[in-house]
Amino acid sequence: MKPTPGKLAGLKAVSDSRGVVAAAAMDQRGSLQKSIGANRGGEATGDDLVVFKELVTKVLTRYASAILLDPEYGLPASRMRNDAGLLLAYEKTGYDANTAGRLPDLLDVWSVRRLKEAGADCVKILLYYTPYEDARVNDLKHAWIERIGDECRYHDIPFFMEPIGYDENGKGEKTLEYARKKPSVVTKTMEEFGKERYGIDILKVEVPVEMGFVSGTTSFKGEAAYTREQAAQLFRDAESATDKPFIYLSAGVTNPVFIETLALAGESGTKFSGVLCGRATWFDGIKIYAQQGAPAFEAWLNTVGVENIKNVNEALKVATPWYKKMGFNSMEELG
Repeated sequence: MKPTPGKLAGLKAVSDSRGVVAAAAMDQRGSLQKSIGANRGGEATGDDLVVFKELVTKVLTRYASAILLDPEYGLPASRMRNDAGLLLAYEKTGYDANTAGRLPDLLDVWSVRRLKEAGADCVKILLYYTPYEDARVNDLKHAWIERIGDECRYHDIPFFMEPIGYDENGKGEKTLEYARKKPSVVTKTMEEFGKERYGIDILKVEVPVEMGFVSGTTSFKGEAAYTREQAAQLFRDAESATDKPFIYLSAGVTNPVFIETLALAGESGTKFSGVLCGRATWFDGIKIYAQQGAPAFEAWLNTVGVENIKNVNEALKVATPWYKKMGFNSMEELG
């Protein structure tokens, strides 16, 4: 189906000339503030978040098709983009830890209309989701996404949806047990949110494996959940769950691990349409910013940060334009 004029304009705005999303993610809030404070040995403020986001945006958007920011601390940074598109996050950071099921919430004083007025080319929503959660909890989440999808349809702006899997039993996501379960979590989630009822344009998904548990890779840590060949098949299985274009998130892994992940995705023949890559490009700079200040962090970004994002861009040569996932052969066909 051909995107509507507003959705098409938004998708083009956040893509490179090939129709691949080569975007940087800088919408972290609570976790970023904690990390800066921990590395400083004290507290981090909202001003720290504003400055950190400004510097990442100023430097990395020279090499990115777009940047994902939040409207709480990221709007000053949005004005420092270098000819890059803008995605804005609509959800509150984190989740309600006092309620079972990791229920989401929207930012109190924001709406899709307001995000668009603030300059967003696309709207992004993160949702903690597992198909193995209590059905009543997931019903709430489904309805929540339906509402946002309708809001984005009304305002004719692309909807990027980011489901993050978790262990519904509370045992954590770093275990061998969860690594074995993750492929089905990711695949079933992509199948669910690929349905037209949700109005999602691009799925921003986790890769369906934990690279530290893939034998035959340099990321392997010694305990195997799958072989390299099995992992490649799991990438293909996840892709087959939906016709929607999808991009990968970096999920907090290091730059070398993320590059190897994208190489494995390409090796498997998976037709992913890009990335929204955050911590794999700038995470190691948190310590620099916290301990040495903004000028040192900017210098780090201009060297190591730029090298990191260039590595990601090189790995994206195997990506498939989102318009091909929609059944079109060229951007020109879309008008």
